[in-house]
Amino acid sequence: MEFKELECFVVLSEELHFARTAERLYLSPGRVSQLVRSLESRIGGRLFERTSRRVRLTPLGERFLADLRPSFDGLAQAVSRARAAARGVTGELRVGFLATPTQVVAGSVQAYERRNPGSVVKLVEIPLSDPFGKLRAGEVDITFTLLPVEEPDLVAGEALNRVFYRLGLSVRHPMAERAVIEAEELAEIPLIGLDGPAPRAWQERIAPSATPSGRKIPLAGKVATTQEGLTQVALDRGGMLFCTPTAAQYPRADVVFVPVTGLPASILGLAWTKAGETASVRAFNEAAVANAHAAPVLVA
Repeated sequence: MEFKELECFVVLSEELHFARTAERLYLSPGRVSQLVRSLESRIGGRLFERTSRRVRLTPLGERFLADLRPSFDGLAQAVSRARAAARGVTGELRVGFLATPTQVVAGSVQAYERRNPGSVVKLVEIPLSDPFGKLRAGEVDITFTLLPVEEPDLVAGEALNRVFYRLGLSVRHPMAERAVIEAEELAEIPLIGLDGPAPRAWQERIAPSATPSGRKIPLAGKVATTQEGLTQVALDRGGMLFCTPTAAQYPRADVVFVPVTGLPASILGLAWTKAGETASVRAFNEAAVANAHAAPVLVA
C-alpha cells in the first residue's frame, strides 16, 4: 500500500472536495481520483460516496479513517522530521511582519511549523517606515512585505495575496459616510505618508503622490508607524491608505475605512537577503506559497 494513496485518502476526507485535495497535494484532480480508486481496490470496498454535488465518506471509509489516523499522523510527522533534518531546516526562524499578523501571516507560520516539526517561528514586527532595516541588520531572517521589491540585495517570493485598499478617515471628514471613494478623488484628500528610510517605491504604495491620471495628491504629513498614522487620521489631519486586512485589525470609533476603487491591488509577499538565504528561509517561503495556493485571498 503506497503512502501517497493513504495521504490522498486522509486529505480528501478532510476537504471532501477533489479540486481542493489536488491543490493541497500538488496533484491533478484526475490523479487524486486514480489514487482513491487504487486504494479502494486494495481494500475491496468504496471509501467515498461521490455525486455531482458532494463527496462524503462511506461507513467503511469512516471506520478506516478512525483506524488509520493515529498511525498515519505518526508516520507523516516522522517523514516531515526526516525531510527537515535532511534540508537543514531546524531551530528558530525570525520572521518579520507589518502592523498585524493577518490571516496570510498566521497561515504561513502554521504551514511552516506543521511541515517542519521541531522548527519554531519567532514573529518580529517591522516598522512601516523601514521595511527592510531589520532584514539587512540580521534581526530577522525573512520578512513579509509589499510587492514588487526593487532592492538589488534582496530576493522576493511570489504573491501570497492580492487585496484592495481602504482609506482611513476621521468620522468628522466630509467623505466619511461615502460608500466608496474613486482613486481620482484622492487629489482632494491630503494623505499621510511615511517618515524614515523607506524606499521611494515603498512610500508610493503607502501614500501615492499622484492619481492614476497624474493629478497630484497632497501630502498631509509623515508618520513612522501604523498607530501614529491612525492617530493623525482620528485627529482629521489627513487620510491614510490601508489594505483591507489591516483595516479590519484596527476598528476604532473615531476612524472609518472607506473602500477605494481605481488603485492597483496591494500585494503581499516575502523578501530575504541574497546573502542570508538558508534552507529554513527557502522552506518558509515554500510553506507560505503552499498555504496561499490552498486558500487564495482576494479581499475587497
